Amino acid sequence: MAKFKRILLKLSGESLMGEKQYGIDEKRLSDYATQIKEIHDMGVEIAIVIGGGNIFRGMSGVSKGFDRVKGDQMGMLATVINSLALQSALKSTGVKAEVLTAIRMEPIGNFYSKDKAIECIEAGKVVICSAGTGNPFFTTDTGSSLRGIELEADVMLKGTRVDGIYTADPEKDPKATKFDEISYDEIFKRGLKVMDLTATEMCKENKLPIIVFNMDTFGNLKKVLSGEKIGTYVHP
Repeated sequence: MAKFKRILLKLSGESLMGEKQYGIDEKRLSDYATQIKEIHDMGVEIAIVIGGGNIFRGMSGVSKGFDRVKGDQMGMLATVINSLALQSALKSTGVKAEVLTAIRMEPIGNFYSKDKAIECIEAGKVVICSAGTGNPFFTTDTGSSLRGIELEADVMLKGTRVDGIYTADPEKDPKATKFDEISYDEIFKRGLKVMDLTATEMCKENKLPIIVFNMDTFGNLKKVLSGEKIGTYVHP
């Protein structure tokens, strides 16, 4: 029995690189698809938002002279590429998946609406929400918060390269300690960068809990849905 009925899974585009320096690592993509199939087989309703940092990050483009709006639009397109790759990988495991885009680009994907997304979810499909919010100046974290709230998810699962939230960046500070659970207020008080402030505030205001966990450790997604206490639970 799954702990949550409907989830919003936020995946890191950078994690899709796996051992590569750029682009999509086919093994990492396959691992993600297999893990998602495991929880789909448990009856979990799944919506996914995936970043595009393995292909292009809007802010990095700005530092190289790109117009911010154009840079963010290029980042949105990068998320669509990753979404199509994940859709294909899921279909190869026998899981039906639908890509919905926040910018019109049929026939690549159908235009996103809450009604369309919920219709697909209730039909047993995995819904992959791509192109962020469709607007510049918003991150995919904010897109994840927005979609999670819109689609009435029970929880946002933020799959990262680390196993939870720490007092400092564990990749830089060996003395950093991990939180098993933490409140949104404590995140703000400590200035922890779990997500950008807009995304975090949206989750707090709408009482959407988050579990931050290491998605790159195979089997962790199923453990979270089975109720095992891994990662960090963020509560309103």
